[in-house]
Amino acid sequence: MRDATPAPALHRRSFLKYSGALGAAATIASTLSACSSGPESTNEADGGGEGAERTLTAVIGYGNDQSWDPLMTASAFAMAGNHHVYEGLLDTDPISREPYAALATEVPADLRATTWRFTLRPGAAWHDGKPVTADDVVFTYGRVLDPDTTTLAKNFFASWLKEVRKTGDTSVELVLKFPFPDGAQRLTLAKIMPKHVFGKAGALDEATTGKAVGSGPYRQTAHHPKSNTTFEAFADYNGPRKAAFKKMNWLTIVDAAPRVAKISGSSAGAQISDNIPYANISQLEKGGLEVAGGAGMNHLFLLFNTAHKPFDDVRVRQALHYAIDTGKMIRAALRGHGKAASSYLDEGNPTYRKASTVYGHDPAKARELLKEAGVSGLKVTLMAVNVSWIADCLPTIKASWDAVGVETTLEPQETAALFTKLDQKKDFQVVAAASNPNQFGLDADLIMHYNYGPGNTWMRYARWEDDSVAKDLFRRMDRATREPDPAKKKTMTQDYIDVVAENAVIYPVVHNELITAWDAGELTGIRAQPYPGINVLQAKWA
Repeated sequence: MRDATPAPALHRRSFLKYSGALGAAATIASTLSACSSGPESTNEADGGGEGAERTLTAVIGYGNDQSWDPLMTASAFAMAGNHHVYEGLLDTDPISREPYAALATEVPADLRATTWRFTLRPGAAWHDGKPVTADDVVFTYGRVLDPDTTTLAKNFFASWLKEVRKTGDTSVELVLKFPFPDGAQRLTLAKIMPKHVFGKAGALDEATTGKAVGSGPYRQTAHHPKSNTTFEAFADYNGPRKAAFKKMNWLTIVDAAPRVAKISGSSAGAQISDNIPYANISQLEKGGLEVAGGAGMNHLFLLFNTAHKPFDDVRVRQALHYAIDTGKMIRAALRGHGKAASSYLDEGNPTYRKASTVYGHDPAKARELLKEAGVSGLKVTLMAVNVSWIADCLPTIKASWDAVGVETTLEPQETAALFTKLDQKKDFQVVAAASNPNQFGLDADLIMHYNYGPGNTWMRYARWEDDSVAKDLFRRMDRATREPDPAKKKTMTQDYIDVVAENAVIYPVVHNELITAWDAGELTGIRAQPYPGINVLQAKWA
């Protein structure tokens, strides 16, 4: 996900998310100067005003103590918030992912061209009142493409985008290395940031710890990492998706029970919540809430440390996948809202093809592979994030591995704490976590590069990027990216996904549905996302 250049620890740890896709913040600076004491109450904005003046209160089921730098973060909370605060030249519909003009005035007519020209929206302004200029665009893309700067966004642009040039005070052009129509959807991942704010020394550290100044329909008014972030409509916004809510208060509630309590019952303090536990769907529906799911790339995956024997042996990695009783996991933990992975991609992805290696529940094969690898009496400590549905899945993994003679110890912990250990290069054996590259987009090239690629952060975690198989995989991925024929590209991608499946260094166990609940008597225009977070840019009061 990043190049091999070391980054300052503060930026590197802000990189991963998950949060519903993974967000590894570690020792986030304790506060922002503007909110050092934290909120008086997470209800500080609840119930304010009446009718159209009242505050929208939302509950996000993931942590809010990870990076808010839009070029660095993979935090479910921060990414969802940033879509309301910042704009790309183009942004995308949260469900269809079709691009639309955001800061730019139009989508390029010919996306197969190798130069895309953009004019900025007349009157576009930053939340501090200053005008948006081409210098801001060049500053943002300069960070993305700088070989000496580590950003998450680099992984989605560096392979196909050559440079971004200023052609006028409010116009720019993007120069591509080769025709790449899929890049239009990715422009939403380069949220344009104000140079006069974040070009100052130390300012990007403030972005990491929560400062957000954008040009979008909502401006951030307060940020309290352990409790909530508040927003209000930006009066000078003149773009395509205007704010429908005067104020918003987004609460972070990772634990399932209080999250459900906040959205339900006569004393409900919120109108919408994501990450609804499967066990509570019927209860919420009976209580009059609208409950809907979205199926996509969300998944539980295993990450192996290939520098820690015996996990350098592909047979051991395969054995632990074959051992897992995914049917039991889907029934007991996911309440039927999931499918065993049959590819890295979910079955709904347009590039999906059943992988050549599929890890059906096969304890006999697992034992046979362990025996072939000369492994017996294996003891595994499985580190895991504390996302509620992941915690529900862990007992099945332990029981499955114990059943094939692998003594398993579970170590669930806060996401930020777990990924801090990985960022600090501490030793580990296996990690179980949640991820969802659909946060960034739907195209298979983007999804696969999220976890795999030279210099990628995930590859560094796995200690696998120097393996000869990995190097060949990366070459195959690069050739597929550059292939102009869509049909050939699809086949090339499916073929290298077979390599990913066979080696199982970072690989899904199950793909599962994500559930959102909301009060349809209060809100209209809500669409459940197949990835974490919410998007209310097309919603309004009922």
